[in-house]
Amino acid sequence: MRKSEFSLEKINELNKASMVSHLGIRITHCSEGIVEATMPVDERTQQPLGFLHGGASLALAETVASIGSLVMADTNEYHIFGVQVSANHTNTARTGDVYAKATLINKSKSTHVWNCDISSVTGKLISTARVTIAIVKKK
Repeated sequence: MRKSEFSLEKINELNKASMVSHLGIRITHCSEGIVEATMPVDERTQQPLGFLHGGASLALAETVASIGSLVMADTNEYHIFGVQVSANHTNTARTGDVYAKATLINKSKSTHVWNCDISSVTGKLISTARVTIAIVKKK
């Protein structure tokens, strides 16, 4: 797909039948350099004691960053791969939705670096993550 072919509807459709849809992640905003999404805190995303699983937060962070890089690249020419995710979990959630906002902080020809903050419905910071995305030319 070319950059101009992405819309929220197409992005969310692209995520069907993947881990993204299994976790209930829904992209709510996408513009160059900023991507936002929601994810429910429920049996799909909780650890055994009922709290939001840190791995689900990492999956959410990598998802929004990857989508941000995807819409900036020509996918007919390039593959987009998450190559590094590092996060600090500062709080947790037990119910409701969490909200992610990824902001592009560095863009080069071969990598994009994103900051992703994940917050509760009340605005409490749950996790903050740094995500590096590789932009790889197709062979």
